[in-house]
Amino acid sequence: MDETYRRKIEATYPACGEFLDDEAWASLQRTRDNVMDVAAFPKSLSRLVRELALPAFLPELARLEFAFHTVSNVDVEASRPACELAVNPALALLRLSWSNLASLLRFNVDGTDVFPENREEFVLIWRHPENGRITARPAHDEDLMALKLVAEQIPSREAASRAGVAVYVVDALLDHAVKRGLLLAPPSSIRRDPSNFPVLPLTGTTEEDFSSCSVFTLQWHITQACDLHCRDCRERDGRPELELSQAVGILDDFYEFCRNRGVRGQVSFTGGNPFLHPRFGELYRAAAERDFILAILGNPVERRRIEELVAIERPIYYQVRLEGLRERNDSVRGTGHFDNVLEFLEILRDLDIYSMVMLTLTRDNMGDILPLAELLRGWADLFTFIRLSRSEDGPNPDLPALEDFAAFLEAFADASEDNPTISFKDSLLNIVRRKRGLSLFGGCSGYGCGAAFNSIAVLADGETHACRNFPSRIGNVVRDGIASVYDSREARRYREGSGACRSCALRPACGGCLAVSHSFGLDIFRERDPFCFLDD
Repeated sequence: MDETYRRKIEATYPACGEFLDDEAWASLQRTRDNVMDVAAFPKSLSRLVRELALPAFLPELARLEFAFHTVSNVDVEASRPACELAVNPALALLRLSWSNLASLLRFNVDGTDVFPENREEFVLIWRHPENGRITARPAHDEDLMALKLVAEQIPSREAASRAGVAVYVVDALLDHAVKRGLLLAPPSSIRRDPSNFPVLPLTGTTEEDFSSCSVFTLQWHITQACDLHCRDCRERDGRPELELSQAVGILDDFYEFCRNRGVRGQVSFTGGNPFLHPRFGELYRAAAERDFILAILGNPVERRRIEELVAIERPIYYQVRLEGLRERNDSVRGTGHFDNVLEFLEILRDLDIYSMVMLTLTRDNMGDILPLAELLRGWADLFTFIRLSRSEDGPNPDLPALEDFAAFLEAFADASEDNPTISFKDSLLNIVRRKRGLSLFGGCSGYGCGAAFNSIAVLADGETHACRNFPSRIGNVVRDGIASVYDSREARRYREGSGACRSCALRPACGGCLAVSHSFGLDIFRERDPFCFLDD
């Protein structure tokens, strides 16, 4: 036999080769239908099975191994869809007359003895588009349904209507198939405009991509009702709450927006205190039914209230606020608040909910931050800060001097090396990381300033802002719809950021803080963050 051919056969059909002896190889040498034709090997095996009484399942095993060989050589990325779901091109669905053959490809790595049986079985074999892993296993009903819906271009709503289920059930089936790699999802259309965010060399960074987001966040202030009376509160003006039907309509609109833009939706419920909304539980359940990622930005509440949410769906995180160590915090948020937060963090830990503590940095509390970070070690999963953006009404604490803030960022970065609770949020920390030759992090929102890019803030009456930290109205989602608000000229201006940052190498991960710039009376579209200390 031609040795080149034999090497190809052994490389392509290793499991089958285990069953072939010298007589079988000699018989293959005498045939003409497969000389140098690896694809014809299953047919040759059918003849050998009859002639030499080899295991009857070998031809089917060969079909499976050839499919393995085929999918391993498909260029998946070249076939990635532009706008609709598509079947992974590196996927094969085989209808085999023998079952349990996929276990032979794994050589029983799980340690169990599984033998082929002479009964029909559908087998899927595919290469995952992200990690490249090739999997072969019997096809499940949900696999076949997801593939059928996409291959036959059956809309989710039509399939849901036929099955008598909510459309979210069908979409969850498709999403699961995407996660397993059976289907390919189109890339996110939430992308930075390269004319305003040119791809620039990032100091110390080659692996991170800040241009396209996969999760879009709706920060939803469902109520202004609150059980605290904080000195720095922005929610002083009364706003009417939406009717339940209107609020659920926002969730439906957000669901369609995310599906159309190729992103996963996250709803971050906040207020005020979202638990004081009379229909909060119903809204939370409705959001969970639509398969949104759920988070809470709120105050400490009773354990039973959190348990009620966990029974519906565990939030991905719960964020509370502190404004410094005990004395300073309680002077802002009320006597006893500091200890209430610590007790609440214990509840979150006991219920296995990721806890985040946020602080608003001012000149007065900057000295509290590192001691507080050390105190929170072991209490909270994450602690970070944002800078104060001063409002037009109410008391406004001073911000630190530029040189003091720059020195603080250096100390904060140093402390993070030893304290896993410390997390980075302020985009200007990228200046420190650049100076130290470290990779950049994603800035405030994971993509630099996220105003009207990968998040929007919706107030209790539907009024929508690019960022809740400063007046940045871009429409009303009840009246206009989320897509129209996001695509509006006003929203585009905010996500373009400041022109002063356009040529900066840190821009893809930074852009400063528009809210802080606004509070200093600067032109946020032309001038840079007043705390930027990057040397020109």
